Amino acid sequence: MKFKIVLVFILFSGYVRAQNVNIIPQPKSVVNGTGQFTFSNHSTVGVNDASLLPIARYFQKQVSLSAGFMLAVDNKDAGSVIHLLLTNGDPTAGAYSLKIVANEITISSSNRDGVFYGMISLLQMIKDQPRGETISLASLTIADTPRYQWRGLMLDESRHFFGMEKVKQILDWMAYYKLNKFHWHLTDAQGWRLEIKKYPKLTLIGGIGNYSDSIADPQYYTQTQIKEIIAYAAERFITVIPEIDMPGHATAANKAYPQFSGGSVEGYPNFTFNPAIDSTYQFLGNIIKETSTLFPSKMIHLGGDEVALGVKAWSLNPSIAGFMQKNNFADVGELERYFFKRVADTAINAGNKVLAWDEATGTNLPADKTIIFWWRQNLPGQLHLAVQKGYQVVLCPRLPMYFDFVQDADHISGRRWKGVYNTVGSVYGFPERQMQNNEDLQSKQIIGVQANVWTEMIGSEKRLDFMLFPRIAGLAEAGWTAPELKDEEAFNNRLKASIKIYDAANIYYFNPFDKFFHDEAIDFGPKIRKMERPADQNIEDEGYRPRRRHGKSSKRTSHSSKHSSSSKHSSSKKSSSSKKSSSSGKSKKSSHKKRK
Repeated sequence: MKFKIVLVFILFSGYVRAQNVNIIPQPKSVVNGTGQFTFSNHSTVGVNDASLLPIARYFQKQVSLSAGFMLAVDNKDAGSVIHLLLTNGDPTAGAYSLKIVANEITISSSNRDGVFYGMISLLQMIKDQPRGETISLASLTIADTPRYQWRGLMLDESRHFFGMEKVKQILDWMAYYKLNKFHWHLTDAQGWRLEIKKYPKLTLIGGIGNYSDSIADPQYYTQTQIKEIIAYAAERFITVIPEIDMPGHATAANKAYPQFSGGSVEGYPNFTFNPAIDSTYQFLGNIIKETSTLFPSKMIHLGGDEVALGVKAWSLNPSIAGFMQKNNFADVGELERYFFKRVADTAINAGNKVLAWDEATGTNLPADKTIIFWWRQNLPGQLHLAVQKGYQVVLCPRLPMYFDFVQDADHISGRRWKGVYNTVGSVYGFPERQMQNNEDLQSKQIIGVQANVWTEMIGSEKRLDFMLFPRIAGLAEAGWTAPELKDEEAFNNRLKASIKIYDAANIYYFNPFDKFFHDEAIDFGPKIRKMERPADQNIEDEGYRPRRRHGKSSKRTSHSSKHSSSSKHSSSKKSSSSKKSSSSGKSKKSSHKKRK
């Protein structure tokens, strides 16, 4: 069946300001037309197929929040001013066309996600207009298609837990920027955040503590909460992918069930699972199967990174050494690959694709069931090997896609790589700017890009926002916009429009056009570092004037809604983000120290 979305609005004879299409990510083609249209709460949105009603209602809600009036939604075609039609156009998932003429707007696509993204582009244009009883837009035609099918964001909630309300807010912004994969890092050394009913101690004991407070009350998501977040993401055409890290980064799980520990080394207690006993694989197999049932994505990220930090304990364990000898394993690296192949087979047999960090490239995994996440930009050979072996690859290198890195030379809390940090411009320019001489970039096996938000030094929503915004806008362009269309000056102009939306949503962001606008948000160490503007700097010379400076943090809502859901499981008496570090800014040892 074909559907069509047509938004018909009241012709407005007044003045319309010059059309600036401040859409992020940049559409593939924008052609200006003649004329204009105006819509108000007299306009009706109707559909002729129930499957598109959620998109219409989402649009209705967003317009109400941003413009202040309520469009009507009709579940039938006759008499309505909105009609839905899937066309035989560009078959690419997410591709759409958006046409604004004097008396209507038409959004068409060959798939529902394309209709959704066309609606998002329209919504961004609406948000760029002043609030009023009506909104007028100039005529234009947009033809758009995404560069990559994987446009991802990873959030680490093991190191610090943020809860449902914040995750939903992040999903709202992902939808606003047409990001479509939410990689959820739910287990690591500091905490296990995913309820597994077969093994309740994983959360009751393994959920205790976080990176800054090892005895903080347990915090985790119940399976009911997980399902709510998955459904919330699905409404925004976002797929949720869980990560259960193994065989390393397993301290929290081993704290709950020590019989599966592979032993300890200095600085990394109980860091790995024991690869030499069948009960380990039964334990992890049950976890994988229960997780697979919970997440409809049919993708599970099994980690596989930094195992070398803890494998010395394997060498010192007589039973593990005996297992290696029995199976003719030459070294612990071969044992590691044996372990990962065995758990990957379990995940695949449960109907999943296996996702893994680039250390797993050396494991013999089925190419059609494996996605490798290339994170070590200093090891391009890992990317080349993954491509050679036929794996699909997501690009997420530390430079520039780690959002725990600082984004300005004057920032003091966060990481650098040999002095290099990650600006919004470096994210926007990825991957061509950083990989222009890498032939593997042209491979069709590169399916997308992803930014990773590791949270060792992010313990509050305020700092999380500061590290995420506006780099999330650069991420959107890296994932969607074709390289030949990139123009950083034009992007910066569109980004300034986005920053106004951040202000309206009370987001505590970093302003790259005026780095003195907000003080650096610091959770651990000095509470805040005030940055004084040089006396000879006048930011008005750059054509941008902020509305406020050194804004205080306030209770934030998403740009689309407030959420009433509990931000943590009821067993948690206080939020980990309220905990203060006792380290006075000193680095802590942890099992992720080298990666994060």
